[in-house]
This record gives sequence, C-alpha cells and structure tokens, in this order.
Amino acid sequence: MRKLYIVKHQYDFDRIIKLNNCIKSDYFVIYQENNDLKYDCFGISVGKKLGNAVYRNKMKRKIRSIIDIYRKDYNNKKNYIIILRKKGKDISFEELKEDLINLFLQINK
Repeated sequence: MRKLYIVKHQYDFDRIIKLNNCIKSDYFVIYQENNDLKYDCFGISVGKKLGNAVYRNKMKRKIRSIIDIYRKDYNNKKNYIIILRKKGKDISFEELKEDLINLFLQINK
C-alpha cells in the first residue's frame, strides 16, 4: 500500500472514530468517513493486548495485503479505520480475508 493511501495521524484516527459510523463483525470493527480525495485512505490498528510488536506488525501486513488486492473493487472515496478484535488473533489468513471482504461489501450496499 502506498503512503498516499494511509491515515497516519492520531487526530485523524480520533476524528473518524468519534463520528461512530462503524460496521462490526466477529474479527473487525471498521469506522468510516467521507473524504474529498479521489481515492480511499486506510488506517489499521491492532491493540497491544493481542500480542507483541512483531505479531501486531505481522497482522497489519496481512490486512494491508488484503486491502491492496481488493482496493480497486471498492473505491468509494472514504477514510477507513480498521481495528482487529481479540477474536481475530488466532485465525487463518483466509478467514481474515473473507471477513474483511464481507464487511466492505456491507459498506458498499
């Protein structure tokens, strides 16, 4: 994922989460907000309670790879904050991918 498509700043995370426009599943919570850009921006968060830094970065890389593959299919000019829940800690990559894609399908309805 290019740096252009990333939500980086804490104040952006806080603003998007305060809007409380979210969709939840067993493994993810996705907050969303409209933006004025021609592309989507994504912020990914994995809490410290899920594991050490190596594990958290590994999970972020998995989520980014899913986003990179399917980003073109769901371009609707929004900012997303994707938060991994505790139930998503010990599941396979395929289950993560399936759940995240289902959430993006719900968002686009």
